[in-house]
Amino acid sequence: MHEITLPRMNPRLSVNERPNPPDLQAVEWLSQLLLQSLSLKASDIHLEPFENLLRVRIRRDGHLYEMPAPPASLREQIVSRIKVQSRMDIAEKRLPQDGRFQLALPQRSIDMRVSSLPTLHGEKLVLRILDVQSQPLSFEALGLPDKELTQLQEAIHRPNGMVLITGPTGSGKTVTLYTCLNQLNTPAVNIATVEDPSEIVLPGANQINVNERIGLTFDVALRALLRQDPDILMVGEIRDLATADMAVKASQTGHLVLSTLHTNDAPSTLTRLNHMGIAGFNLASSVVLVCAQRLLRRLCNACKQPQPDRAGYRAVGCPQCLDGYKGRLAIHQVMPITPALQPLVLQQASTAELAAQAARDGVRSLREAGMCKVDAGETTLEEVMAATHD
Repeated sequence: MHEITLPRMNPRLSVNERPNPPDLQAVEWLSQLLLQSLSLKASDIHLEPFENLLRVRIRRDGHLYEMPAPPASLREQIVSRIKVQSRMDIAEKRLPQDGRFQLALPQRSIDMRVSSLPTLHGEKLVLRILDVQSQPLSFEALGLPDKELTQLQEAIHRPNGMVLITGPTGSGKTVTLYTCLNQLNTPAVNIATVEDPSEIVLPGANQINVNERIGLTFDVALRALLRQDPDILMVGEIRDLATADMAVKASQTGHLVLSTLHTNDAPSTLTRLNHMGIAGFNLASSVVLVCAQRLLRRLCNACKQPQPDRAGYRAVGCPQCLDGYKGRLAIHQVMPITPALQPLVLQQASTAELAAQAARDGVRSLREAGMCKVDAGETTLEEVMAATHD
């Protein structure tokens, strides 16, 4: 991976005042944007071309915020600079491309994943900031209550079976998976991961990036890994029947399998696998636990104020935060496959039937988990209502 070092900036001069050629101005503008995005703890940077400007937005705590646009004359130089650093073909502007580069800071390096997409007015670029050091891989950081934490830890320490993490894109599923792998990562076990692509480097694990252009798909990689004497397998995402079938078979033949799906809650995950074509008897004998999760914006402790008419706090806003929020927290619905749930899984029961039994087993819904965070003064009712459903 190519590594770049940010140049020293002169804050007294604006980009338009510097008597540098356009390429150097583009480099300095980009450096300023990267430094500012890092200081704001952004997760993504969007560079969107329109007819007369290059719109710049950053995603912070799950929401997009617009940033000052660069001079229109620097648009092409900025795009080319990013593509060169990412080892992308700067001459190819008709097809999407993916690349990576590493940002060298005085204390650490940060991985940047870059995606390009042709649009009507040019190439749109999205830079994903992969600052692993800002995300400690510890169960304490996940914020799980004691009961659910114990259930998850018991599930991942089983010798075989399948543990599934579910939620929409950007809900923190990868961090949860790697937190589990980090605890299991010892010289006594062989850990292998298959992802598209790997976002977190875990020393000691064998990590594989899928490459569909050459035929290295999830199911092909899984089939090969099963011949590599693995103990623990992590599949970045179950997208189709072939991958689901291989993951289930691996969990039934003495391996612990961790993976993710995109579903609304824990009970609907089992229904989704049924609809993919996995028989109920296979699910009942393989799935150990399903954990659904969402990320909510955390209230800024410096400016939050009690609600005058109800429990909880409201977001206000101050110089230390944006819109009254600072950082994010996770809410979880942890559903072990209990002896009472197994017959329903075997019968391929509906999501409503599975959810009703899970509730009788003491499983909280995502909304109930979110309301506990509201009562604790950590987030707002509006955040919970926007991220969950009844």
